[in-house]
Amino acid sequence: MSNDLGAPTAAVVLAAQSGDAVALEELVMSVRDRVYRLSLRMTACPADAEDATQEILIRLITRLSTFRGHAAFSTWAHRIAVNHLLDRAKSVVERMEMTFDEFAADLLNGLASAPSTSPDAALLEREVQLACTHAMLTCLDREHRVAYILGEIFDVDSDDGGYICDISPAAYRKRLSRARERVRTFVDHHCGLVSSSAACHCSKRIEAAVATGRAAPTSLRFTDITASANDEMVRFRDAAALLRSLPSARIPTTTVDVVVRLIRNSSVASA
Repeated sequence: MSNDLGAPTAAVVLAAQSGDAVALEELVMSVRDRVYRLSLRMTACPADAEDATQEILIRLITRLSTFRGHAAFSTWAHRIAVNHLLDRAKSVVERMEMTFDEFAADLLNGLASAPSTSPDAALLEREVQLACTHAMLTCLDREHRVAYILGEIFDVDSDDGGYICDISPAAYRKRLSRARERVRTFVDHHCGLVSSSAACHCSKRIEAAVATGRAAPTSLRFTDITASANDEMVRFRDAAALLRSLPSARIPTTTVDVVVRLIRNSSVASA
């Protein structure tokens, strides 16, 4: 399993376990964004994902002494993250407890007959797409959601997936297969980005999203304003391509700074 800054060496891991704050910070930095992306896809809410990521990074630090090298450090880190996310209180979006059928009905509620003509239409269309795609995953129960995110979005193989989820590789493959089928069926029938015959199109969801407070040009939760000018809404060949198109979100520096300060003050590393 890859991460943004490259896999930490065994020497770095050993130094961190021995109390080296610089090495410990390097470990945290190597997995921070990957953990955030997992948290964001699990919670479908940036604020909840930030909180979860901070909690997970602190848990990684306090449990580092239990790492024995039976898997890559990043794989072990994802096992810690998944355990935490499975046990954590439900996010704002998860508490809606939407099924795929209920989500489909929600998408059609208030759907406009034509694309929005708002001056911010392109920006809001991207926000609607990202918010909807994240929220769709919450229609899966947590165990199947984790399997889908790991296998279909992060491209984790069944051995690592089984280790992370604490199940056999065969059980992981079955769980992933069921999740794939559920997501594929929903997207093929309801998402205009994948199927031209589907009723729901992001551009027609803008007015309803603004009216319900789910999207606003002055308060974007998912869309990176600096990158949005170059984004284009395209048609994807299938559900997997749609989900893999989610941007490589990075954890806000303010959230990471809290963990870094704890490391440098040695208040967590020595716990």
